[in-house]
Amino acid sequence: MTKSCIAVDIGASSGRLIAGTLEEGKLQLNEIYRFENKIVKKGENFCWEADRLFEEIKTGIHKCREMGIQPDSIGIDTWAVDFVLLDEEDKPLTEAVSYRDPRTDGMMEEVFDLISKERLYLETGIQFQKFNTIYQLYSIKKTHPELLKKAKSFLMIPDYFNYRLTGQKANEYTNATSTQLVNAFTKKWDKELLDILGINKEMFHEIKTPKTVLGTLSEELVSEFGFDMKVILPATHDTGSAVISVPEQDKTIYISSGTWSLIGVENRFPICITKALDYNFTNEGGIDYQYRFLKNIMGLWMIQEVKRNYNDAYSFSKLVELAREATGFNAIVNVNDDRFLKPENMIREIENYCVETGQPVPATPGEVAKCVFDSLASSYKEAVDQIEEIFEQNFDRINVIGGGCQNEMLNQLIANVTNKEVFAGPVEATAIGNIAAQFLALGEIEDIREARNMIKNSFEVKRYFPEQQLVK
Repeated sequence: MTKSCIAVDIGASSGRLIAGTLEEGKLQLNEIYRFENKIVKKGENFCWEADRLFEEIKTGIHKCREMGIQPDSIGIDTWAVDFVLLDEEDKPLTEAVSYRDPRTDGMMEEVFDLISKERLYLETGIQFQKFNTIYQLYSIKKTHPELLKKAKSFLMIPDYFNYRLTGQKANEYTNATSTQLVNAFTKKWDKELLDILGINKEMFHEIKTPKTVLGTLSEELVSEFGFDMKVILPATHDTGSAVISVPEQDKTIYISSGTWSLIGVENRFPICITKALDYNFTNEGGIDYQYRFLKNIMGLWMIQEVKRNYNDAYSFSKLVELAREATGFNAIVNVNDDRFLKPENMIREIENYCVETGQPVPATPGEVAKCVFDSLASSYKEAVDQIEEIFEQNFDRINVIGGGCQNEMLNQLIANVTNKEVFAGPVEATAIGNIAAQFLALGEIEDIREARNMIKNSFEVKRYFPEQQLVK
């Protein structure tokens, strides 16, 4: 009988359940259910609605039965760094506070007073972003120390959902590395670092790797759904799952393009050298203990916010069309400037940046959109140049994966500014990688090489070549 795996893929703006089956060596996808995700204000913090999201997952599982799908397993991936703390009765002590919450302002600098930036990078290999888990926890220690004393379980968002499904607690490896609390070489929680920070190390659980069968559904959920299935750990960090789907690996730089843009390469060992620190690259965990040497770039969050600021009067495709027409406008903003992380008004911040840097100020929706796309392409080129400098080699191609690879204008801009061939696809990279990890765990696919060949043969990938006229 053909096995079926369910990928639960939740991003910053939406989530979905996608069923995957293997048919004649190709992966077939079937979307089961899609739902909204958003940040809401709860008390003094901006938070995710974790309990509602779990109910949405359950709704999607119920729909499997309605559609006649009997899944053999399910795997969950989400964004990184955010978490829930549970008390001794396994009740949440905290809301699932979002990384976009300002509670971490100034925390990174305070941590550097306890442990040097250089040592922290040498031990963890993780890039410095003010919202990393380490700074979120340090903020709690400063403002609500009693919560850390009461905490018996630290669960990242997908860990929490897995616990709700199975009753089993574990911290999955790829997401755990994003906390900046895992030693890059031992691949375990850095207990010495936790002691230095005064963070309760007893609340952390055993780190388990992708392809681990965590368990089966709780008796209560089996009764509710009318069937049981295995709960398997994919790379629960969505980028970790997406990178599994990169079909072109030889001399290839990948860009996982969505709300965030993650640009990098796969590597067998962490690169914690000074130059990587200076350029703020990260060494996040991947499947089979690969390292995802990459840089985090603001990504399509900017155009999502621009669309929202225009009261959704323009679709994304319309904004691309208007940007194409704004041929005479040129201005570049630093997309990684903290002002673009969660501004009150993205368009106003873009305008202010242009004023402050003496550049033309975008005056139309097309000029605003073109500024965003040109700026993203510029940031990608800078990261590509830095990767080639660190590795002391040229990379022949760039593989753009994820939802952002559907933006043909941006794909062509990337080819132009980097002077490299660009492969765009697969679109559903994260769900595909999630499902591939489950099939690997079930023994339906032999290894990651076979998985990637299967993915390459299953999904369309478009190619873009550099044009003669490079974008400035």
